[in-house]
Amino acid sequence: MASLCRDCLLTGPDSNRCASCRSPRVITHPELLDLSIAHMDCDAFYASVEKRDNPDLADKPVIIGGGRRGVVSTACYIARIRGVKSAMPMFQAMKLCPDAVVVKPRMSVYADISRQIRQMMDELSPAIEPLSLDEAFIDLTGTKKLHGAPPAVMLAKLTKRMRLEIGLTGSIGLSHNKFLAKIASDLDKPHGFSVIGKCDTTSFLNNKPVRLIWGVGKAMQESLEKAGIRSFNDLLRWEQRDLNEKFGQMGDRLWHLARGEDYRSVKRNALIKSISNETTFSQNTSDPIILDGHLWRMCEKVSERAKVKKLAGRVATLKLKTSSHKILTKRATLREATQLADTLYHALRDMFEQRDLNTDYRLLGAGLSNLCPESDAERSYDMLDAKAEQRGKAERASDAIKEKFGPSAIIKGRALR
Repeated sequence: MASLCRDCLLTGPDSNRCASCRSPRVITHPELLDLSIAHMDCDAFYASVEKRDNPDLADKPVIIGGGRRGVVSTACYIARIRGVKSAMPMFQAMKLCPDAVVVKPRMSVYADISRQIRQMMDELSPAIEPLSLDEAFIDLTGTKKLHGAPPAVMLAKLTKRMRLEIGLTGSIGLSHNKFLAKIASDLDKPHGFSVIGKCDTTSFLNNKPVRLIWGVGKAMQESLEKAGIRSFNDLLRWEQRDLNEKFGQMGDRLWHLARGEDYRSVKRNALIKSISNETTFSQNTSDPIILDGHLWRMCEKVSERAKVKKLAGRVATLKLKTSSHKILTKRATLREATQLADTLYHALRDMFEQRDLNTDYRLLGAGLSNLCPESDAERSYDMLDAKAEQRGKAERASDAIKEKFGPSAIIKGRALR
């Protein structure tokens, strides 16, 4: 039985404490030094960044989000103990945790830290598949000779570097496929390291609820329950053909996952299909000035994310939700791909002007899709808009100033509406 000390990285036989540094942070498993598919998930990433940057928040419940009718982006573990969850309406979160400190997201800061962590992961393996700013799959197959150490040791070294150099912790799930690696990373949080080996796959999945399957949302869960499927044991009673007939392509996936089988590879360059941002207003409104201010801020956030990812988009999308919860979506194909907030704003503004002026709205969103590399963007400017080029150059100049002096160095008056 192999063991690994997550503090000094010593490997050896099964032990409750490290033989070298006496740390109790020892992980033991018979396949520990042989497995190579991992999932790394930063612990309460946004909230942890805010606590790191503001020590006064260290012992307080922190919620990243904003507005009584907004939603929770994430919450620290203190707030989670009170029942606060990601995507929960803010009003509900504040009822559960009225003493929480609410912090607005700082996406540019989170993206910069994410790049630092990604660079550390790139040093381990070329096969990195990011799922978001704070989590990724890592395939370390065949890297033992390169690093002179098994994947488990290099993963423990990664989270140790994150803690010492960046001041953040992450949890590792190590297994023989992506499905089980992602499940494992949630088993021991925060700052955890869990292993699901081939030898214990069947026993681990025994009678576990199907909601463990990544991608099985509320609607799919309801469909499965109607068919009498609540656990992995229930799935095992179904023939593969019957699951396919009942649930289509998902049925085939369910049949394999029920047996712990997942043949997907870790894809380094998994395509991002779209970049979007939306906000729910604290009060329903039809005020054109207020709505215009929100539209500009959404465009700024989409632009910021596109620039961070070095992408541009050829299709602009406007999303509106009325006070009666009716969702209106409009799209426009741009003459050229863009990542500029100004270009996106003017494209959406034309569609925005066509809304019903007598309707109150509760949500507004902006997005870019049909993405391409940023090198394909803004090769020329709209000749029908005499000031387009001037505004584009001004935005690039503003970006340079913000990068040097911070995101609040320059704020457009439109953003204050």
